[in-house]
Order: sequence, then C-alpha cells, then structure tokens
Amino acid sequence: MGDDEVRWLQPDELQAWMTLAGLMFKLPAALDVQLQRDSGLSHFEYLVLAGLSESPGRSRPMSDLAGFANGSLSRLSHVVKRLEQRGFVHRCPSAADGRITVATLTDTGYEQLVAAAPGHVATVRQYVIDALTPEQLGQLKTIGDQILQKVDPGRGC
Repeated sequence: MGDDEVRWLQPDELQAWMTLAGLMFKLPAALDVQLQRDSGLSHFEYLVLAGLSESPGRSRPMSDLAGFANGSLSRLSHVVKRLEQRGFVHRCPSAADGRITVATLTDTGYEQLVAAAPGHVATVRQYVIDALTPEQLGQLKTIGDQILQKVDPGRGC
C-alpha cells in the first residue's frame, strides 16, 4: 500500500484511537495488579476460573474455555497447567469424545474464585462502571460489540 493509498487518521480519529490504545494497556494492567496483590491470580486466570464456575458441573471443554477467556488454546493450556498444579482445576478427556480435553473447577478453585471476586468487582466498578453514566455504559457495550465483531466476526456478543 503506497503513501497515496493510506487513509491517515484525522486528528479526532487519532485522539480516539490513542485513548482506546491507552485503555487497552492500562486497564488490564490495573486489573492484574489488584488480582495478583489480593489473590495471587492474573486476570486471565480469574477469567478461566470464572468461565468454569459458570458452566454446568463447573466443567468446560478447553476449546470453549479459550473462547470464553479470549485466549488461544496454547495460552490456555499453559495457564490451566499452572492452575492444575495449584489444585484449582483438573483436566481429563471428555467421556463423550476422548479427543476433547475438559477442564473442571475444583472445590479449592471455586473457593479461590469466590474469595477473589469481591476485590475484582470493586476494581471493575472503580475503574469502569462508576466512571460512566448508565447511558455511557450502554454506549460502551454497543461500541465494544461493534469493534469485537470486526476483530472476531465469529464471536457472539
């Protein structure tokens, strides 16, 4: 693509992009700091535990769990291995299809999640929910859904 073909960002577009880019870096870091400090979990680990807790039998195929947590199967495998070593999760082949690995949240993992949830929710509320009006929250959902649909068209919003 030559210089003549580039649709350079206009000043207002650049400002909006820079704000979003800052948010994409700073908010995950703030969530990680709180979770690590208070419960020894990363935000991704928290999402994995939450995804399992919301599933029937606290179990979910690894591929489904990767989608829920917005991570690759490879990244999820490494994280689940660490969570398994800590006694929070266990993996086994699916009874229905042995080619599928299923992750299950243990009672210890559920207790860890329950202990971590209040601090995490307070942090989300502090940095996102309470910073916006109800109308802005609706707009944020709409905007986020539109962007996610472009980035990940197969994802259900």
